[in-house]
Amino acid sequence: MSLRCAVLGLTLLLAICCPLAAAETNFRVGTASAGRGQKASGYLEIPAGVDPGTNIPVVVVNGAKPGPVIALVSGAHGTEYASIVALEKLIAELDPSQLSGTVIVLPLVNVASFEQKIPHLNPVDGKNMNRFYPGKADGTQTERASYVITREVVDRCDYLIDFHGGDLDESLRPYSYWAPTGRENQDRISREMVLAFGLDHIIIWRERPTDPTATRYLDNTASVRGKPSIVVEAGHAGTTETDDIALLLHGTVSTLRALKMLPGEPRPIENPVWMERTVDLNSEQDGIFYPLVKRGSFVEAGMKLGYVTDYFGKTIFFARAPVAGIILHLCAVPSMKKDDNIATIGVVAPKAP
Repeated sequence: MSLRCAVLGLTLLLAICCPLAAAETNFRVGTASAGRGQKASGYLEIPAGVDPGTNIPVVVVNGAKPGPVIALVSGAHGTEYASIVALEKLIAELDPSQLSGTVIVLPLVNVASFEQKIPHLNPVDGKNMNRFYPGKADGTQTERASYVITREVVDRCDYLIDFHGGDLDESLRPYSYWAPTGRENQDRISREMVLAFGLDHIIIWRERPTDPTATRYLDNTASVRGKPSIVVEAGHAGTTETDDIALLLHGTVSTLRALKMLPGEPRPIENPVWMERTVDLNSEQDGIFYPLVKRGSFVEAGMKLGYVTDYFGKTIFFARAPVAGIILHLCAVPSMKKDDNIATIGVVAPKAP
């Protein structure tokens, strides 16, 4: 038997008896296909339906050594710029020769929001691109995109980190979310991930949908499917400050080290502030908003956080803290409508979980 025939025969045997071993040398997501030790870019192609289709950028970094698959996703809200820029920089910094396993990066999910500078929503269908998971193949663009991301990314990964930050109208201090599921091993790993990421304020997110057909949020879609997942937030009011981007970059590398996907030791946060819940304060009036506190401030229940005037300067509403806690984010612009968010307060947990 010739050497070529022997090699072909071994390859066929691996493909039949051990399909994962045969497939692991090449990893494809959408049109991005990377061999072992390679990095490739492409798109998740979202077909047209009841409204136009779109293409979501995707990068696959396939490590030189085998290991788990992690998904890093940002830009569900296309004007949360710090997280988008952080993942763009991470793409350049990730070296496949140093990586064990595979990293899937979606740096910008909501392309239309980014291009049109529209906060919070997908302007194509007016929907929040982190509220419709696991999506629908025959829905609007947001639902179709969520459907494709669930199948191409969530179902393919072992771990997931969802990146967010302060939108154009949100003055936000950095924090992360950890969502325990009651599954001991999964919760242990996700807790290690959120500590390794290193943001010093962590929200314990307990009240979450458990129906796999209505998971709503991206990270929850992964979590319900048994995959340890966290959410991280940094950046404020659409800015791309160096410190915020560094928090996200360094946190991601530390988490990859904690998962043994990169060499080196993680740098976990040792004494984070754990918050047991968040409470929103919304405006009761249309008008012009004036803040009296800053993001990150500790406030007492009943304290004035700001006020709203009419368009002639008359104060028509005082915004008072409904609970004691930490200002996680505060409205960053004067424009205010009734029921708009003025502030979100994190209530400090009595002890670490």
